[in-house]
Amino acid sequence: MEDSWATLGVDLHLEMAGEAATHSGVRKGLTDALREAVRGGRLAPGTRLPSSRSLAVDLGIARNTVADAYADLVAEGWLTARQGSGTRVAERAVPRPAAPAPRRRAAGGPTYDLMPGTPDLGSFPRAAWLKAARRAMAAAPNDALGYGDPRGRIELRTALADYLSRARGVHADPDRIVICAGFAQGLSVLGGVLRARGLREMTVESYGLDVHWNLLKRAGLRTRPLPFDELGTSTEELGSGRARAALLTPAHQFPMGDPLHPDRRAAAVDWARSAGGLILEDDYDGEFRYDRQPVGALQGLDPDRVVYLGTASKSLAPGLRLGWMVLPAPIAAEVVEAKSGAEWACGALDQLTLAEFITSGAYDRHVRGARLRYRRRRDQLVAALAARAPEVRATGIAAGLHAVLELPPGTERSVVQAASWQRLAVQGLSTFRHPAARVPGRDALVVGYGTPPDHAWAGALDALCRVLP
Repeated sequence: MEDSWATLGVDLHLEMAGEAATHSGVRKGLTDALREAVRGGRLAPGTRLPSSRSLAVDLGIARNTVADAYADLVAEGWLTARQGSGTRVAERAVPRPAAPAPRRRAAGGPTYDLMPGTPDLGSFPRAAWLKAARRAMAAAPNDALGYGDPRGRIELRTALADYLSRARGVHADPDRIVICAGFAQGLSVLGGVLRARGLREMTVESYGLDVHWNLLKRAGLRTRPLPFDELGTSTEELGSGRARAALLTPAHQFPMGDPLHPDRRAAAVDWARSAGGLILEDDYDGEFRYDRQPVGALQGLDPDRVVYLGTASKSLAPGLRLGWMVLPAPIAAEVVEAKSGAEWACGALDQLTLAEFITSGAYDRHVRGARLRYRRRRDQLVAALAARAPEVRATGIAAGLHAVLELPPGTERSVVQAASWQRLAVQGLSTFRHPAARVPGRDALVVGYGTPPDHAWAGALDALCRVLP
């Protein structure tokens, strides 16, 4: 049976200079190419080379030519040839690039990180995730390694439908769940669909993330902030203007921390029904609550008027790039079509692993453990403030991974500056205020107590207390 180049030995890429089409010319070209690969360090000492037969097939030359080239380099000391060990690159001193100097923290750079929006990455359940990955890979059908359904793997969509129904009160059908590469991709796709439907404007909350407003802007949508008062986001102006869609964080307003008032939850859904509007519900950290009963998803009040968006970014890690949309029937097909034409960026193997992680109960166990750990940190933050900065009040602390620390008027900027001198990364509330918001500015810090790894938490808390008035 004729040997195939695709099945012989190991791969070796060689650049052979043009030589006369004679045995001696080809032999010299091959010898020079091998010598240069060894000299330059591309073939490290001890590297096993393909057999003369295999390399001859790969290069389309005579086997004797390869054998003679190998013999030349063995004689020169570049290669070694031993019975049973094959032909290898000889052990010799090879100049190596100098090791890079240890990376030093830039002068004034943060030593401690209390920025909101990230969980403690050191607590990622590596061992449990690896077990789930092995089980998922063992059970994965062959088609899981193909391009697949733009909605995502059915295993994950089914697992999420059960979990979201049980844990968040979401009405979820696997056929109307779309897996996306985090919240940002989901919002971008939805923004494009709404723009294609003729929308030009969307209402958002007065406090939120500029990255989300910018994503909507790039989709061609203006953002108009809703009023904000002592009860949180006001829904009275949902019907004003030309906006027929709204982006809300009903369970835990970001960053202020309070849930949408029950009367306003009902009013938002009533508006969507009467105006033919659509609510995009960002349930970014609904798993984490401490001193209150869980607030169910707004989507449960009207699955035909609310798009539910969730992610694994806070519960597990943002680097997984796994999020999901639970879509109303009227727009599901449009969203799937829009996502089909975009970069999917959701690895099937991670989807299968998360599905196994959820159905095995490991996700619930991890969330419960994380909830206890973050609650302890929250309690330690509150106790430290009471002891060392009694004038500073922490709000929005019944849930989530961050707190808002109310500061005396006019002090936010100076406190943020003092924190930078202490190499402490914190963020002022003003950075989350929509530029068109009509609410008075408030001086406060938004402190992400979930961000530091365990070994850095005490130091970060101490640094924070030193800069507070």
